Amino acid sequence: MDESEPPEHARYRQYLQALAHVSDEMELAVVRAVLTDDDLGMACAAVLRHIELRSVELLREPEYTAWEQGLAQVVAGHPYVVRRLSEESLFRAIELDLPWTEMALREATDWLQRLVSHASTSPVALTILAENGRTRRVRNAARLKIKGGAAESRSDSSRRA
Repeated sequence: MDESEPPEHARYRQYLQALAHVSDEMELAVVRAVLTDDDLGMACAAVLRHIELRSVELLREPEYTAWEQGLAQVVAGHPYVVRRLSEESLFRAIELDLPWTEMALREATDWLQRLVSHASTSPVALTILAENGRTRRVRNAARLKIKGGAAESRSDSSRRA
């Protein structure tokens, strides 16, 4: 560790490393342990990054639902993490043409609306955001995507929180 580096930065990297290599069987226990860190903001940030990466990995996998339900129980006391997990599930529903509501997308955070406007392949979701996105940035990105503009994958810059 660099002497000038704050200890929470080193722990954040260690948590990301541990979460990146955890087995499916131990994942929830490791997430639970990370969330016991004294620096709750940093711990939540590490868990959020893990959720983001795992959501991409499990997007089209049948085990996503069980993973999401188990994780929801572990993060239940952390409202911001719960919201992000819920929005990851909404993104999945949009992409896989599973049931979702226009209201859920319209009430989603700026983060999710940006993600959908840049990375979604759903004409319905893009149309909703082109007409009703919260910000001009979202509305314009959705319109551009509908017109066949440049698409970004989910792992591109649109994933940044």
